[in-house]
Amino acid sequence: MDVNNLNQKFQNSNAQEIIEYFIKEYGQDAALSSSLGAEDQVLTDMILKVDKNANIFTLDTGRLHPETYDVMDATNLKYGVKLNVFFPLNEKVEELYQKQGINGHFESIENRKNCCNIRKMEPLRRALKPLKVWITGLRAAQSVTRTDMPIVEYDENFGVIKVNPLINWSEEDVWNYIKQNNVPYNKLHDQGFPSIGCAPCTRAIKDGEDIRAGRWWWENPEHKECGLHAK
Repeated sequence: MDVNNLNQKFQNSNAQEIIEYFIKEYGQDAALSSSLGAEDQVLTDMILKVDKNANIFTLDTGRLHPETYDVMDATNLKYGVKLNVFFPLNEKVEELYQKQGINGHFESIENRKNCCNIRKMEPLRRALKPLKVWITGLRAAQSVTRTDMPIVEYDENFGVIKVNPLINWSEEDVWNYIKQNNVPYNKLHDQGFPSIGCAPCTRAIKDGEDIRAGRWWWENPEHKECGLHAK
């Protein structure tokens, strides 16, 4: 499939139109990977309006915030679904603990990336393996590593078409949609968390700080990807 043609096709399309095309065209071969953050909750609402049985999955790293489980439960109840959950391999987590302890990820970028690889990357590879299309909630305004991302791209790391329907949305767009459509959202957003991942590696940000400042705050901005969306 020609990614350039798809980007031309969707250059004047809204997020709902982009979602409808890929869900109807690919069915269960297309899936949203949801972190249960605000953007992914918007996409969940859009997708389930197109197809109640659409493929939506999340990664349970074993170190999520309690509020993240709350929004997962609220989402399942509101839409009458059960999100697909992928966990890390238990033997790999046990090896990780033996090697670097429970919080070794603070000690070096190598340790942190090793933890991300075991808890997030390997489960994501399993989740994406049977798929043709990977839908994400990425927005260009979220990070210096995301400013040039198109609506549609081919992800060579995972061998799938990657679709970013909200890439041109502002944070205001996201919250307007959530309020207008009564979408469940993570209550940590109300406590200054714009971006929510694992509990040890996510903090609230201060006024004026970059939107990704609360993720891996001890590292430089250009390193602040776990590998899921690395080029």
